[in-house]
Amino acid sequence: MARRKKLYEGKAKILYEGPKSDTLVQYFKDDATAFNAQKKATLDGKGVLNNRISEFVMLRLAEIGIPTHFIERLNMREQLIKKVEIIPLEVICRNVAAGTMSKRLGIEEGETLPRSIVEFCLKRDDLGDPLIAEEHIHAFGWASQAEVDEIIGMTLRINDYLQGMFAGIGIRLIDFKIEFGRYPVADGHQILLADEISPDSCRLWDRETNKKLDKDRFRRDLGDVTEAYQEVASRLGIIKENPATPPNLSVISNND
Repeated sequence: MARRKKLYEGKAKILYEGPKSDTLVQYFKDDATAFNAQKKATLDGKGVLNNRISEFVMLRLAEIGIPTHFIERLNMREQLIKKVEIIPLEVICRNVAAGTMSKRLGIEEGETLPRSIVEFCLKRDDLGDPLIAEEHIHAFGWASQAEVDEIIGMTLRINDYLQGMFAGIGIRLIDFKIEFGRYPVADGHQILLADEISPDSCRLWDRETNKKLDKDRFRRDLGDVTEAYQEVASRLGIIKENPATPPNLSVISNND
């Protein structure tokens, strides 16, 4: 597909206009950021891996009835997606204490939570994406009560599926962050899962060793970030097993 007009550039992705007015092209960058972009780096191949992993997950979620913005993968770094109005909320689902939750509540990292917990943050980079309550969402009109209820229900369904999917390949789903958008339909709009689901947006630990296979390797200077993402892709069957292949990702399957 020929390169089109750039509409938005974020920390990890670029959005271009799509071939139709209700579509966009989502491009996955190799850029890595942490701590509200105070820490930055370029990790060769990260965008390719996130593109493929997110595609894989979105397709599996669609199979269980989760509506998503994903239409098709165009190439190694780009997806064709539905154009949605992003709801200005980051939705976090936590199964195990980690990251900011451990710091906020004084819970030891790695402690399994009594139940899965859904949290909301306001999508405002300039404010550090602050944690908010449902009351804030309703008071400021960021989403209706019906939308919030639908988002929570979908998030918990996504969590149930992803926990089982990752458990099947020896990975614990610690937590994940997702976003939702409004897609126009004949009688109003539909809430769709948007953005991405990848090791950039999930905490993934090996079930046996607790090795981190996600963006925390970058946040905490653990090294081997791209290699960890490759391991996730390999376990999911996206990358063919070939330990001798360097991280140029030439063994990614499905004929790009």
